[in-house]
Amino acid sequence: MGTGMNADLIDAEKLDKLAEVAVRIGANIQPGQDLVLTAPMAALPLVRRVVAAAYRAGAGVVTPIFSDEEITLARYRNAAPESFDRAANWLYDGMASAFAAGAARMAIVGDDPMLLSEEDPDKVARAGKANSIAYRPALEHIAGFDINWSIASYPAPSWARRMFPDLPEDQAVARLADAIFAASRIDADDPVAAWTAHNAALHARKDWLNDHRFAALHFSGPGADLTVGLADGHEWHGGASEAKNGIICNPNIPTEEVFTTPHAQRVEGRVRATKPLSHQGSLIDGIEVIFEGGKITKASATRGEEVLHRLLDSDEGARRLGEVALVPHSSPISQSGLLFYNTLYDENAACHIALGQCYAKCFLDGANLSVDEIAALGGNSSMIHVDWMIGGAETDIDGITADGDRVPVFRGGEWASDL
Repeated sequence: MGTGMNADLIDAEKLDKLAEVAVRIGANIQPGQDLVLTAPMAALPLVRRVVAAAYRAGAGVVTPIFSDEEITLARYRNAAPESFDRAANWLYDGMASAFAAGAARMAIVGDDPMLLSEEDPDKVARAGKANSIAYRPALEHIAGFDINWSIASYPAPSWARRMFPDLPEDQAVARLADAIFAASRIDADDPVAAWTAHNAALHARKDWLNDHRFAALHFSGPGADLTVGLADGHEWHGGASEAKNGIICNPNIPTEEVFTTPHAQRVEGRVRATKPLSHQGSLIDGIEVIFEGGKITKASATRGEEVLHRLLDSDEGARRLGEVALVPHSSPISQSGLLFYNTLYDENAACHIALGQCYAKCFLDGANLSVDEIAALGGNSSMIHVDWMIGGAETDIDGITADGDRVPVFRGGEWASDL
C-alpha cells in the first residue's frame, strides 16, 4: 500500500487501526451510505485503507477527491490574477447535492499547513474567500450537522518536515506518525474501546455544563479578562454526537473538547492567544483582541497581522464568535508539547474560541430551528469558522448563572471539579 519510502516508515498495523477508527468511530458509515472523501495525494496509503474499511462497513459508493501541493502552488505561480476570485462551484454544488441525498463526509488532512506562507497574501485571501463562498452550500450541511462527518489525518512528509525541521525526513515522518497515533488513541490495545471510554468522559463534562445552564463564562489569566455570554437555549456538546440523520459520529479524530455556541452580541473584554494560529498557509502569532458588544473592535498580532485583519473583514459575522470550547491543559495534545500547525490538533491542546459560523447542533432542539430562529437566540452566521487558542496552565474560568452567581469551572487550566 506504500506510495514511496516514507510510507514504509509508518506502522502499517496502526494505520489499519486508524482507518477502522475513522470509519467506525469517526464518520460511523452506515450500510448503503455513500461517502465523499477529500485527501491530499500524500495520504493515499490511509485513503486506501479507509475506502476498504468503509466498504467493509457496507458503504454504497465511496468517492475520493484528491489535492496535491505542487498543483496548488502551480495556480499561485502561474494563474491569471482574475483566477483568484473564482472557485470550483460545480464541485461544491455536487458535494452539497451528495450530502442532501444522505452521503457522509470525511476529510483526511496531511498537507503542509504552511504551504502558502510564501505566496502573495492578497491572492491567498481572495482565493480563500471565493472558496468559502462556493463551499457554503455544502458547509451548511456540516455546520447544521445534517449528516455524519469526520476529520482524520495522515503524517505526510511535508507536514512532518514543517513540524520537525531539524530531523531527516524519514525520522520526521516517524515522529509525526507516532504523535498522530497517540493523539488519536490508536496506541491503545483496543482503540475502539478506548474511544468509547473517552466519549463517556466527555459526555459527563458536557452534561455537567448543561445541568448548570450558565448564562456566561468568564476567562481570566495572562492577557485575558473576557466574558463570553452564551446563546439563549445553548447546548454543550463533546465527543460522539448524533447528527440530524440519527447517526452518532465523532466529527474530530482526535478530540479533547466540550463546546457550545456563544451569544454573538454578548462578548466583552480582552483576550490574548496562547498559541499561534495557522491559517491558509500563514502563521498568525501574538493575537490580541478587544470585544465590545460581541464584536472585535481592536485586533493586533505580532506576526501575520495583515492576514488577521483580512480574516476579520471576511464578512459581517467574522468579528463575532461562533464557538467557545473548553479543553484542560492536561490534554494529551497539550502535554506532547508539539505545535502541529493544524487546528484539528492545536485546538485540542487548549481552551479556544472560534470566529464566525456557529453550529446549529449547539442549541436545544437545534435540529428543528430555522436559520432565523438560531440568529434570534444569538447564533452567529459567517462564511468562516476559525478556531484559536486562549487557554493554558494559568487559565481560570467561572460559570456565571442568570442570577449572577459564579461557579468554578476551570482552575489553573484544569477542570475545577471531579466527576
